[in-house]
Amino acid sequence: MSRTAEAVLILVATGLAGLGTVLVNLTQGSGFDAQVVVTIAAFLVGFGGFGLAVRRFAPAANPFLIPLVTFLAAIGFTELYRLDPSRAAVQRWSIVVAGGIASAVLFALRSEGVAVLRRYRYVFAITALGLWMLPLTPLGVEVNGSRLWLRLTVPGTSVTASFQPGEIAKLLLVAFLASYLAERHESLANMRRSIGRLLLPRPSQLGPVFLAFIVSFGVLIYQRDLGASLLLFGVVVAMLYAATSQASYLAFGGLLVAGGGVVAYQMFDHVQRRVSAWLYPFDDFTGAGYQVAQGLFAFGSGSLTGSGIGVGRPDLIPAAATDYIFAAIAEEMGLAGSVATLAGFALLFAVGFGISVRSRDVFRKLMAAGLVLVLGIQTILILAGVMRLFPVTGITLPFMSYGGSSLIANLVLIALLARISHEERT
Repeated sequence: MSRTAEAVLILVATGLAGLGTVLVNLTQGSGFDAQVVVTIAAFLVGFGGFGLAVRRFAPAANPFLIPLVTFLAAIGFTELYRLDPSRAAVQRWSIVVAGGIASAVLFALRSEGVAVLRRYRYVFAITALGLWMLPLTPLGVEVNGSRLWLRLTVPGTSVTASFQPGEIAKLLLVAFLASYLAERHESLANMRRSIGRLLLPRPSQLGPVFLAFIVSFGVLIYQRDLGASLLLFGVVVAMLYAATSQASYLAFGGLLVAGGGVVAYQMFDHVQRRVSAWLYPFDDFTGAGYQVAQGLFAFGSGSLTGSGIGVGRPDLIPAAATDYIFAAIAEEMGLAGSVATLAGFALLFAVGFGISVRSRDVFRKLMAAGLVLVLGIQTILILAGVMRLFPVTGITLPFMSYGGSSLIANLVLIALLARISHEERT
């Protein structure tokens, strides 16, 4: 597909965001107004500008990346605007800022490419740990029982800004792991003992798995965040498997997750509440199970085409703009909107893994795989929680949920994927 076709698809997705804004306005007695213009402008500047940066600094990159991201963001923004116009206004600014930062990353990598990241792996590892620890300082604030956020105040004013440092930390973790595993993948794959067809790693080879488990469990204990803990550990184990092709890492990782889950359930009240709400949402319908139950009602109300944008009651779902935006989409856009969303993610992951498979350099191959795994594991965790296949983890749906930190980190992730794709095609 040509860059011209890519630009057309970005414009079509931008038009969907504008159309969604118009449809929401119609349910409120208005129509095409300034909000529609501002929405279209934000998408053009954020995603369109990012597309121009790719055309300039990574012209050989896969042309499907940005249109798919813009499409997902358009669906998410439409539902967010319907749920909370004030948050949608903030999200528009986040789109512009995120597009600018992602473009700046491409500019910074224009000469040496992603290979320059390989030199700073231990800097990235230390910085990632520091970012995960920052919310535990006096700058950190607790939101919905989890301590994930920093809240900064502009001196001499009442203006505050919130930021989730863990979103950047996950990208630094991938860069560190890609560099580390590119150097050590052969030794980590060299196993001599086995049980049946399952090769057994030596104790020294399990060091990265146990270290990741300890850090993940620390996140669960001190930040009380189940989602970040599972995401961190899942990315480490999955990248170990991608680097070595040894299923034993997945097996040991699964055993640690199962054992850690039992211990966490026994130790922490917030884990017990989440598991109870998952298994028995209607036993405490007005309490811990209310969010899960309302999400199920939303899915049940959606039918094929949904109740209509602005017509349903997704506002009854707690955290509908963040954790449960997929349930809101399912109610108002129905099975059609749900399938379109899932198809968008599936295509994005397929493109990302395709970039990894085609990469000839080991570091770039692992870097691309790790970036897609971050998106994939995060998406699976939140969708499984919303559809009651797993306890709700409290993480956001990439590109669709409300949140500036998440959007910035994920567009930077796409910028890195675009650069890797460009380097492998030139």
